[in-house]
Amino acid sequence: MWSDKESKIDFLNFNETAESIKDLITEKELMPISIGVFGDWGAGKSTILELTKASLESDEQEYIQVHFDAWTFQGYDDAKAALLETIASTLVKKAADDKNLSAKAKEFAGRIDKIRLMGLLMDGGAALAGIPTMGGIQKIMGLFSGGDDGELDVDDVKGAVDGAKDVAKKNKGLIKDNKSFSPPKEIKEFRKAYSDLLKEFDKPLIVYVDNLDRCSPFNAISTLEAIRLFLFLPNTAFVIAADEDMIRLAVPEYHKGASQRHQTDYLDKLIQIPVHVPRPGVLEIRAYLMMLTAQDHGVTDAQLETIRCALEESLRLSWKQPQITVDELLQDHEIEKHSELRSKFVVAEQLAPLLAESTNINGNPRIVKRLLNQVKMRKKTAHRRGMQLDEKTITKLVIFERCLGTQATNKLYELIDKENGYPKVLADLENSEVEFDEINLPEEWKLDLAFIDKWSKLPPMFTEMDLTPAAYLSRESIPMGAVNSVMSGAAQKLVEELMKQKVRVSGVNSTAITTTPKEEYMSVMDGLIENFKLIGDWTERPTGIYGAVLLAKQDDKCSLSLLTFLKSLPRQRWLNPILKELEGTK
Repeated sequence: MWSDKESKIDFLNFNETAESIKDLITEKELMPISIGVFGDWGAGKSTILELTKASLESDEQEYIQVHFDAWTFQGYDDAKAALLETIASTLVKKAADDKNLSAKAKEFAGRIDKIRLMGLLMDGGAALAGIPTMGGIQKIMGLFSGGDDGELDVDDVKGAVDGAKDVAKKNKGLIKDNKSFSPPKEIKEFRKAYSDLLKEFDKPLIVYVDNLDRCSPFNAISTLEAIRLFLFLPNTAFVIAADEDMIRLAVPEYHKGASQRHQTDYLDKLIQIPVHVPRPGVLEIRAYLMMLTAQDHGVTDAQLETIRCALEESLRLSWKQPQITVDELLQDHEIEKHSELRSKFVVAEQLAPLLAESTNINGNPRIVKRLLNQVKMRKKTAHRRGMQLDEKTITKLVIFERCLGTQATNKLYELIDKENGYPKVLADLENSEVEFDEINLPEEWKLDLAFIDKWSKLPPMFTEMDLTPAAYLSRESIPMGAVNSVMSGAAQKLVEELMKQKVRVSGVNSTAITTTPKEEYMSVMDGLIENFKLIGDWTERPTGIYGAVLLAKQDDKCSLSLLTFLKSLPRQRWLNPILKELEGTK
């Protein structure tokens, strides 16, 4: 099994991206700097942060590096405070051996409470109370970059935020009267204390902010707001991993009354240099699969690194020479069960095009890894039950499930049962003398004909294989819902929101669909259909059906999947116009 955590070993040639980020950070003239590492869920953002950090650790220049996992503080009362305190505690630890520096670090850390209180009053309380805060925020926004000299007294702050009274009471010791607490003054003193401290350290501070994708919209933006306090301060770099579409959509959740322009410009103003995670192609996924396979095979660390370097070099030179072969990759290695590993590498080569190009996977590293983990789970279950099933067979079926969804998979297993383990349609697909266009495919399989054609040629061949055990394993030992276990949090949230939709048009859900990776659409539709299957009475139109139609309009495969399911229902008057609508979008 493979961990879902970020890797400190480069399996996908992400070192090139990490080195580019390092080049930006080590260019003194560019400091201070904010860099955005943008990509979809599972694209490899966290791994790029880890590789950048490791690269800087080997640099001659010493750096103070801080890793902030925003998701860890998801339930924290103020995400901004969490980031500030993480930075402050790191600086206090780094200064522990120097008495003078330690005193300054502790003095800086002591200012966090006042900044924290101001953050709760101006943002947290107001948002909780549902009060528009854009005016108040804009008054102090200039102060984050050393601007406006005006003051906001305590009465002004309290008057703007009814929802923060309890917070103010708990922290009344910090503000005794309206003359002793001035947010502009506190911000400026905070920034000065930080600048003086970094000057004393004489080392750049690099802050990595990760997992914003997993946070609530409010906490995601709250974390980014804290970064404003450090913008334009010397010797500081922020490297922020995020799904940029998710962040833009989160802005109005935090800043009530934010204009469309503010939503569009928010990240552009906060992030100076965007770096987009490259989507892996066939060669990258081939290398990724081989690395995962070698790791699982149990090769030594030295052998794994040699294989990694060879694959990385091959990827870098792929523009001018053929990719390294399996035999070249394994030559001169005394690997235990050498022939077995070679066989696994050949399978990896065969899988790579499907995993890289299938629309429901699109080379997403996290999806690929989770699919392989599903294969491992089923293989272990098969072994416990005495089933003679190899990983190739299980892998081929798992890929079918992911790429064509629950409806098509159910049809496959129905055919396996009906034809005693030997479906004729699979034999026709694998027969080179039968034209693909002449094969009578089930309606549910017509979602992606190009995939079916490629998948049928993937070994092993099923023509002479009794698939009854494999079908039983997939259907019984692993719940069908497991096909959606590779969904991102955003996709799972989309299922929830679409199931709540009662009206035909929803601007919020339309936006949510367009910002969800397309490779997740079929899993979302499968999730919706699984919910619909729990409905016993279809005489009335159920909540969520318009949400499913909304998604179907964005993707032909989703449309056909939903249409197939709805046609299996008892015909109802309310259903007729929906069926006509879907038939028009195929």
